[in-house]
Amino acid sequence: MLASHFCLLARHAGAKLTPTLRPLGSLGAAQLAEPAVDSSPSILQTSFAFAVDSAQLQDERTISEVAVEKAAEVEAPRRLPASQLGVPVQVLEEFQPPARSPTDLPDWMTSKAPIIRAQPLTGLRMEDPMLPVPRFTPTVRKSRPQPISLMEGLKKVQEEAKAKFNESVEIAINLGVDPRRGDQQVRGAVVLPHGTGRDMRVAVFAEDEAAELARSAGAEVVGSEDLIEAIQKGGAGAIDFDKCLATSTMMSKLARVARTLGPRGLMPNPKLGTIVEPSGIAEAVKTMKAGRVEFRADRGAVLHAAVGKVDFPVEHLHQNLGALTAAILAARPKGIKGGGMTGYITGATLSSSMGRAVPITLPSLQQALNAVKRR
Repeated sequence: MLASHFCLLARHAGAKLTPTLRPLGSLGAAQLAEPAVDSSPSILQTSFAFAVDSAQLQDERTISEVAVEKAAEVEAPRRLPASQLGVPVQVLEEFQPPARSPTDLPDWMTSKAPIIRAQPLTGLRMEDPMLPVPRFTPTVRKSRPQPISLMEGLKKVQEEAKAKFNESVEIAINLGVDPRRGDQQVRGAVVLPHGTGRDMRVAVFAEDEAAELARSAGAEVVGSEDLIEAIQKGGAGAIDFDKCLATSTMMSKLARVARTLGPRGLMPNPKLGTIVEPSGIAEAVKTMKAGRVEFRADRGAVLHAAVGKVDFPVEHLHQNLGALTAAILAARPKGIKGGGMTGYITGATLSSSMGRAVPITLPSLQQALNAVKRR
């Protein structure tokens, strides 16, 4: 019990206590020692050595009452004025932090701090310099442009074409198919009525008489074994043509360069009409140079194709788009529900080579298709 009183005394007085405690059985007739007080400006140190004599033990008071009385005697010097203890008055004053104005705050606590944007960009902008960071600013999302008619879209694309070269007019059509399924792949080719406006370099893999017919029809590159060996040695650097045709007798030899031609879309394919008989090689070359366009849906079920140049008349671009739409509908997979464009073509956008996309309405695309059918 005495130990608890001493600890309580040390907590209240702020003094460093060094009590000397001994068991009650070892207490003799020694006089109760007075506490020795060592005053200093910073720390009040007190040492205690308590002993209870026989006279006090015979008193009616208990040992706890005696301890409380001695604690009051030790606490009395602490209540003396600071001047009597020899401690400077300013040491005992409570610390007051220096006053600061709002202009003295660092930048990270004021509105000078950079605005922190987070996703999603929602919240309030804190203009009060006393408010801490982070600060958020709301943003207004740009609404997507509304689809317009095909004729208006073509005129808008021509007006916004500002590049220094003659840009191409391209269309991107969203299809409601799953390209991962083999029965829903969309692929084909079409000859545009007014061409693409691009000079196509055509290569023909043929021999003997078919090679001569290809040269007379205007093919830029004609060869057989020599052309295959040149592509094998030079790789992509030896490819100096845009389209490729081949006779059926050359397909077994083209297997050696399939890894070079295939990734670039140049490998002849019977579905695209690029594998022809020797008798029809001349007509195939003329068709390829006239404006034959190949299309294929990518992994995202989006079909991209170029339908002309921005300097084409609007009517010519309109007819080219109608012919392309008719070829895409002809390649519609059988597993798609609905008829015509329903459930198959879900959206379309026009753009130039360096311009932004302009969405067009599907009914106007259907009108272009009907105009081609009536011709």
